[in-house]
Amino acid sequence: MTKHYLMCRPDHFAVEYAINPWMDPQAGADREVAIRQWEGLRSAYEELGHRVSLIDPVAGLPDMVFAANGALVVGGRVYGARFAHPERAAEGPAYLKWFTDNGYDRVHEAAFTNEGEGDFLTLDHLVLAGTGFRTDITAHGEAQEFLGRPVVTLRLVDPRFYHLDTALFPLDGRNVAYFPGAFSPGSQEVLRHLFPDAVIADEEDAAVLGLNAVSDGTHVVINAEAAGLQLELKRRGFEPIPVDLSELRKAGGGPKCCTLEIRD
Repeated sequence: MTKHYLMCRPDHFAVEYAINPWMDPQAGADREVAIRQWEGLRSAYEELGHRVSLIDPVAGLPDMVFAANGALVVGGRVYGARFAHPERAAEGPAYLKWFTDNGYDRVHEAAFTNEGEGDFLTLDHLVLAGTGFRTDITAHGEAQEFLGRPVVTLRLVDPRFYHLDTALFPLDGRNVAYFPGAFSPGSQEVLRHLFPDAVIADEEDAAVLGLNAVSDGTHVVINAEAAGLQLELKRRGFEPIPVDLSELRKAGGGPKCCTLEIRD
């Protein structure tokens, strides 16, 4: 199935502040390397036949490359982001403006803190929603009312996995891959109940953001270092497409962080 993705070229990418455990401003990051790696990700999507739209990067917003955080789009309805940290606050309006400028008229400016697809992951009949570090649990109810989709709350407990999309990704519309250690005991039970045949990742692959992956139901674009997870995906009939986003990982991002899916 052809997908439509929104991405933002990392023209202003830098690690200038620390708002998650991955970020070290003293170590910084190489913007030119990040751009080359990002272009490789974009090319991977296009070579798979997917459509990629671009939002213009904004100076002063070094994390705007992480497009997944900019909104949640389901059935053509755009639920806007409201960022937890002031350093990223201006990204929310920038992404909403892109959608309104491109003809989306069912757009909701969120009243509660949420970081888009960072903490909302969509399957066929429900939306999985993370909380614990960034997204306010009250936003889960707001998103459900606006989108008209059941929203299932999952609590994150490990600061390394501060967004849901760092600890879990949908394999297709019915199943997921995830790292149990990122979730509270109750949320682990919920996941086992909902997805008894899930792909379970180990801590080694989770720690290189191997679960910050993008699946089109057949191919899985995934961080190259997550070797064990790639083998299990192959065993399950998926085709891993390894990419190198090591420079962007210095800000806590991987393939999914760079990719906002537009579901019309």
